[in-house]
Amino acid sequence: MHVLHELLATDERRTLEFFVVGLRDVSEPTVDRRELFYNASVLAHYAQVSTQSASDAPAPATLAELFDRFVIDASLNHNGHMMETAGAQCLLLAGFFERQMRGRHNIRWYAALGAGFFSRAAAQEISAPKAQLLQAIARGFEPWRRRHARLGRELRDQAYLLMPPPM
Repeated sequence: MHVLHELLATDERRTLEFFVVGLRDVSEPTVDRRELFYNASVLAHYAQVSTQSASDAPAPATLAELFDRFVIDASLNHNGHMMETAGAQCLLLAGFFERQMRGRHNIRWYAALGAGFFSRAAAQEISAPKAQLLQAIARGFEPWRRRHARLGRELRDQAYLLMPPPM
């Protein structure tokens, strides 16, 4: 049982490291390190948060849910934390899960929406370094979204490259 636990269990640090390495592999060598770690932390966070979480903002299942939560309900527009959450969820769904979302949603439109969410979050951020980071993510949203999408495709393709154990 201990061996199985080692194979299946992970913690926050290992999950973050997994996504840092993955994003680094699909990024140019000149990519900003802080932006890389931020984006990896978004993926790591949602890899460990249930879509039904009551204690944290769960990831929406579709971009339509994101639209209903953050666009239709404009009451959150002045909440910097929620605008950052909305931007992160746009990255996750329009980026990492692009293939699944593309059939029903205009990915470019949601990318522009996500960039706007990060810009609003930056404008409301008290910490100057974090505001600068959020603004950088907003400006580079589309390249980051494409990196997320590429990583998502590569990870799904790797599942088919696993070799069966020797007999």
